Amino acid sequence: MGAAVADLIVQKYGGTSLADADRTRAVARRVVDTAASGDSVCVVASAMGDTTDDLLRLAAEVSPAPHPRELDMLLTAGERISIALLSMAIRDLGREAISFTGSQAGIVTDTSHGRALIVDIRSTRVLEALEAGKIAIVAGFQGVSSELEVTTLGRGGSDTTAVALAAALGAQVCEIYTDVEGVFTADPRLVPEARKLHAVSHEEMLELAASGAKVLQVRSVEVARNHGVKLHVRSTFSAADGTWIREEDERMLEKALISGVTHTLEETLYRVDGTTPARLFAALAAAGVNVDTIVRTGPEIVFSAPADDREAASQVLDGLSVEWSARDDLGKVSVIGAGMKSHPGVAAKAFETLADADIEPAVVTTSPIKIACHVRSDEVDKAVAVLHRAFELDAPEAERQHA
Repeated sequence: MGAAVADLIVQKYGGTSLADADRTRAVARRVVDTAASGDSVCVVASAMGDTTDDLLRLAAEVSPAPHPRELDMLLTAGERISIALLSMAIRDLGREAISFTGSQAGIVTDTSHGRALIVDIRSTRVLEALEAGKIAIVAGFQGVSSELEVTTLGRGGSDTTAVALAAALGAQVCEIYTDVEGVFTADPRLVPEARKLHAVSHEEMLELAASGAKVLQVRSVEVARNHGVKLHVRSTFSAADGTWIREEDERMLEKALISGVTHTLEETLYRVDGTTPARLFAALAAAGVNVDTIVRTGPEIVFSAPADDREAASQVLDGLSVEWSARDDLGKVSVIGAGMKSHPGVAAKAFETLADADIEPAVVTTSPIKIACHVRSDEVDKAVAVLHRAFELDAPEAERQHA
């Protein structure tokens, strides 16, 4: 997938970090300061601010159903703007920098427009730039397919670009810069006493991201886990350490039992009868429905999917001629932590806590490190708060401080 570069740091900056000229110059200064320490630096940049959303709106004004190929061609313009501007700002600070589109950086994807998967990174040009002492600036969110078409990776795709590049180039760390200071034990907007985690495992972060924590995109964490990439999620607007995402070690298990409580306010729950799982989920996958929870204890199949997929899921179910119903009044609250693998009683404590708060889950699912409860949307905030308090995630030990 590539060759290693000694003492390399990959940094990714999101749209809020590059929202305007002043913030772009501030990012340039941070990148130059990193390079001044002697490290090679490869930067992955998202489109500035709301550029991608603005381009999507423009496409919708021009065409009621934009062609996927042309939509990808349009959307990749946002990152090309940000990488060129960032490169200019870095050069003005006295460092050599060169920008690359996804295709120029050798990011090869499959042929799916709008949600392409990275299949290879042919990083020759990026390597040459780094070996020449230049700062390489790569456009996130985009690549080139095996059929030489421009593709995009879907929402959060710049995270995936950064982690895949870090894996291909053998980076010592991939720093994800965003507008929050790291990963917290719960959403601080719901739980003001939530604490910033010092370290979480790849597996925990996968569950956190899939269960509502929006700080990282799930695919990027999967790539990091599969290739052993160490991640550091931190704020663009602060010099403080953020959250390290790394291989699990005993110190994580010795600290707080639970790493966090996550939530989604809306998740549609479906009950289906009259078909097989193979037929049902093949049809949902073909329609692009992102199925989350699946439960089956008899003929009935229960599954959940994001509220945004409601129309697509309904069309699939109607087309299958099955009996089905849906609840749109539910959200999901999840308790996550690697420590629960070796500590019995976590589930009992979670259910007892919810019962004491008069909250009755509609569906419960578990994994070795997660307990997920679908509860009424108007009870989600309360459920997060009581579970956070019950597992003492407001205590200093919850931060898991260790080097």
